[in-house]
Amino acid sequence: MIETNVAIVGAGHGGAQAAIALRQQGFEGRILLIGREHNPPYERPPLSKDYLARDKPFERIMIRPETFWGDKAIDLQLGTAVTQIDPKAHELELSNGETVHYDKLIWAAGGDPRPLSCSGTNLAGVHSVRNKPDVDRIMTELDAGARKVIVIGGGYIGLEAAAVMTKLGCAVTLLEAQDRVLARVAGEDLSRFYEKEHRDHGVDIRLEAKVDCLEGDGDSVSGVRMHDGSVLPCDMVIVGIGIVPAVGPLIAAGAAGANGVDVDEYCRTSLPDVYAIGDCAAHGNAYAHGAVIRLESVQNANDMATTAAKDIVGKSEAYKALPWFWSNQYDLKLQTAGLHFDHDTTVLRGDPETRKFSVLYLRDGKVIAIDAVNNTRDYVQGRKLIEARAAIDPERLMDSETPLKEML
Repeated sequence: MIETNVAIVGAGHGGAQAAIALRQQGFEGRILLIGREHNPPYERPPLSKDYLARDKPFERIMIRPETFWGDKAIDLQLGTAVTQIDPKAHELELSNGETVHYDKLIWAAGGDPRPLSCSGTNLAGVHSVRNKPDVDRIMTELDAGARKVIVIGGGYIGLEAAAVMTKLGCAVTLLEAQDRVLARVAGEDLSRFYEKEHRDHGVDIRLEAKVDCLEGDGDSVSGVRMHDGSVLPCDMVIVGIGIVPAVGPLIAAGAAGANGVDVDEYCRTSLPDVYAIGDCAAHGNAYAHGAVIRLESVQNANDMATTAAKDIVGKSEAYKALPWFWSNQYDLKLQTAGLHFDHDTTVLRGDPETRKFSVLYLRDGKVIAIDAVNNTRDYVQGRKLIEARAAIDPERLMDSETPLKEML
């Protein structure tokens, strides 16, 4: 039996930050950080950007140097999954057969790549971009000569992977089932801009593309059969169609939740002394009019981690952080803040042809979100408009010559 005061399940951004925040808040008890991977905690966003492009080695994407965890008396249990939770006994069963007794539990297990619901997904050469081993396998196949790549999914992961693959000299086809890329996370102005950018860089973007199955030459993928019967030949397939929250043991133990696991404003689940944070935590977000949502971002994981840590040490502060996100594609830096869904007005600020512009989203006359492309000034000032729930005339917002801060 392993005894610990706080067990943290998941060694990604949320889990690592939870351990760090506990120490920063003065917690002196035992901390055990349990991770399914064998690697110490590292940053996930560079996987589809700098790490895949080989612009950054693994050492430069580690969240802290490997010696940090021992220096802070944070025990790492890597290469291990939690298979069962006994919330009454406050015990975890691990995949290696060991049992952990905890006083408090923070669940930060994130999610697993959502698989395609068709045949052929187990063929060699079919990949996701969720962890370091995923990307290492992709790089190995590129080194072996893979050059014809099909990306399935036009969200951020798919677009970032397409951009890097193009940079590496691959012929890339991107398949998106909806009528535009980024349909779930951005307005049409941004979607059409990124479609044009990728096409200008040689990516073959196909919208409303319905995949029937993946075909193989032996055990390796050789093509994607479309719903119309056509076959797109390839050496590699990268699937980026979202994640499935990794909450099985929590739900089996009785935690409330449908899309992930439900938490309150302090990241507490319905189970006693059990918190959940990050991608898998469904919460009533202040910037979504209280709607229960999950946010898949580093910001959300880190801020929720601090919220849970503060509650554990008796310094409770409700989670009210402004959501923000970024994406790097080619020489474009997208910075986004707020939540655009349920907007009723869109304001395009600047000219996309210049590759420096912003899109602001309003609901009931108030600014609720901003997407800024190569425009850090608008992003920084737009955040303040969102936090202030500022009501500004769309015609004023459209005037890109007037700084947003002057409209507050």
